[in-house]
Amino acid sequence: MIESLVPAASSYAWEIDWIFTLVFILTGFWFILCEGVFFWLIFKFKAKDGQPAEYITGNEPHLKRWITIPHVLVLVCDLFILGAAVKVWYDIKQYLPEAEKTVRVIGQQWTWTFVHPGADGVLDSSDDIYTVNELHLENETVYHYQLESVDVLHDFSVPVFRLKQDAIPGRVITGWFEPTLEGEFDVQCAEICGIGHALMGARVFVESAQKHEAWIATQTARMATQNPIALAANSSARRIGKE
Repeated sequence: MIESLVPAASSYAWEIDWIFTLVFILTGFWFILCEGVFFWLIFKFKAKDGQPAEYITGNEPHLKRWITIPHVLVLVCDLFILGAAVKVWYDIKQYLPEAEKTVRVIGQQWTWTFVHPGADGVLDSSDDIYTVNELHLENETVYHYQLESVDVLHDFSVPVFRLKQDAIPGRVITGWFEPTLEGEFDVQCAEICGIGHALMGARVFVESAQKHEAWIATQTARMATQNPIALAANSSARRIGKE
């Protein structure tokens, strides 16, 4: 149901959607049933001429079962939800598949900086590509992301990936995703991080292998034409920022 409103663009998006659908169905069932019984009792026991009101303590066994039996059944439903949620949590947060590529995501007031591996496919080498508010990914490729914050709490949120992860100053948090849908999508900060929080948006571009290689080539050529002194200054500034 959710994917009809927000596209599912990662390999584990369907698992998140399934949890929401399961919760919606189970709680929706009990909501409709409870409201139905509620209105049935209102009309069944409404005031009638010549019929005195009945005093009920709530301890009568034949009445308590109206609470006890549904209570037990709701707890059984909760166990199904809990079991499914634990499995999804493990698959996404605890299990870390081997990475084909790695990107670095840096949050700061109020911008996202992304570090992509260059033509060698290795992060933290001389051909790394730095972009501001633009994350470029190759479709159907398993990525590890290294999430950092240089100032306050931020939250790296990509709704189409069903990804939401806090960025904590002083920590590097490693997670993963695998894009499965080509296109241009939103990146958000989902943690109130100051006066410019609402403006801290970015875009993720999921590209085919050919388009992604072409983008890397274009960025590499652009960097090669920059002033070497400016490149050295930028590199030094980035190193100091990380320290």
